Amino acid sequence: MVLIGMLDSPFVRRVAITMQVLGIDYQYRPLSIFESFEEFRSVHPLVKAPTLVCDDGEMLVDSTLIIDYLELLVGPEKSLMPKDASARRTALQQIGEALVAMEKVIQLVDEKTQRPADVQHEPWINRLEQQVISAAGLMEASVEAAIESGNDWLAGTDPMQADITTAVAWDFIRRMASSTVRSANHPYLIEYSERAEALPAFLACPP
Repeated sequence: MVLIGMLDSPFVRRVAITMQVLGIDYQYRPLSIFESFEEFRSVHPLVKAPTLVCDDGEMLVDSTLIIDYLELLVGPEKSLMPKDASARRTALQQIGEALVAMEKVIQLVDEKTQRPADVQHEPWINRLEQQVISAAGLMEASVEAAIESGNDWLAGTDPMQADITTAVAWDFIRRMASSTVRSANHPYLIEYSERAEALPAFLACPP
C-alpha cells in the first residue's frame, strides 16, 4: 500500500500514525496538493490528501474512510475503537470534535493566506476562529475528564483512535492557529500531547 500526501496535513498524519500503530506496512509518497498538483492528479484525479493506494491498485480517499478500511484489514482484535456501544459513541464524538478542529483551522489558514487581504471576509474569519476555540475547549474537557478519572488516555490505559486524532488535531492547532487558541488555556492538552508525541508511532510520522 502507498499513502500519498504531506504529513503537515493532520488528516494524512492521523492515517500514517494509525498504520504505524496497527503494524500495517506501507510506502509513503509525500506529494503536495499545491506544489505537486499535476503529479498528484496523475495518480488520482481528485487530488485529495490523504489518498491510499491499495495493494490491488484500488484507491481510497478521506482519512476516516481509509482508517475504516484499515480497521477491517487488521480485524476486531486489533481495533483502535472501543467495542462497547456507549464507549464507541463517546470515541466517535471525540474524533468528530478533533476532525472539526482540523477542518476549521485549514479553512482559517486558507482564508488568511490564500485570499488577498482586501477580499478577506472578517465575519467568516471570526466564525472560524470561534469554531476552532470551541473545538479546542471540547478536546480539553475530554482529556481533563479522562485524566481526572484515572485514565492515562481517553478510553483507558492504551491510546486509541480518539487519542491519535485528538493529539494530531491539537498539534495542528498549536502549529497553525496559535494566535487563535492560547495553549496556556489548555494545560491538560499540553501534557497529553507531549506524551502522545513521544510515542514511537508519532515519532515515526513527524508533521
